[in-house]
Parts: sequence; structure tokens; C-alpha cells
Amino acid sequence: MRCPKCGKTDDKVIDTRPNDEGRSIRRRRECIACGYRYSTLERVEGLSLKVIKKDGTRQDFSREKLLEGLNSACSKRPVSNENLIKIVNEVETRLQEQRSGEISTTEIGELVMARLRALDKVAYVRFASVYRDFTDVSSFAKEIEEIGKDQ
Repeated sequence: MRCPKCGKTDDKVIDTRPNDEGRSIRRRRECIACGYRYSTLERVEGLSLKVIKKDGTRQDFSREKLLEGLNSACSKRPVSNENLIKIVNEVETRLQEQRSGEISTTEIGELVMARLRALDKVAYVRFASVYRDFTDVSSFAKEIEEIGKDQ
């Protein structure tokens, strides 16, 4: 590892802990040259997943992009960041298990919405409006009616 402060590569590991339910390891490091302390996160590299967008283009799966979308849907909602990270972990694990290497945004959206629906109904509708491409008020009303049947 290169020290973020001085750029030297000599460091020592001070502490190591499992993270994300054992899916990654968080290491606390100290630079030998300048004494600066920093953290690193190590994760097992899985299959290279390609996401097929609605327009047919393909791009690499991004945990960060999925988490960003969840953060937008859950803005000003009582949903913890830990819950959102848990959803991202569950979805990514499910995608890795499929081993197909490619998945559509629609399939990813459905996996996320199933988890959001159980967590927060408002966040679910926000997220669904993007993935299901709601174009008018009746689309929202229909989805809200469906959610009302759950209660």
C-alpha cells in the first residue's frame, strides 16, 4: 500500500477485522516513514459482471453506483446506511451466484426493489419510479395501491 500522505510504500498493519459479514477485511495501517495512520478495505474479487442497460449498452457492475441510487431513494427517510450496504451486499452476492456474467438493469432493479419494499415503502416507490420508468401519475397510483394491499 502507498501512504496517502507521503506516498511511501513501507507500512505496518496495526489491526485487522472482518467487515461486511466476512465478505471483506478492514486493515488499520501505519506508515513507517511518516507515522500517518489510514484504513484499507480488502474484498475478494468476484466475476466481472456486465450490466446491460435499457439502450442495450454494457458497462461494468458498480457497487458504488447501486449504493448511490439507494441513497437517493432513501433520502430523508429513516433508513440506515448499514441497511443500504446490506442490500448492496445481498444483491451483489445474488448476481455472483448466477455466474452468467451479464445481467440487465431491470433484473438488478427487481432484486433491489424486493428488499426495499420490506424496508421502507416510500423509498421503494421512489426507486421503482426510476426502474419501472413511471411516466404519469396513474403509474404511481397503481404502485401505491399495490403497496396498500400488503398492509
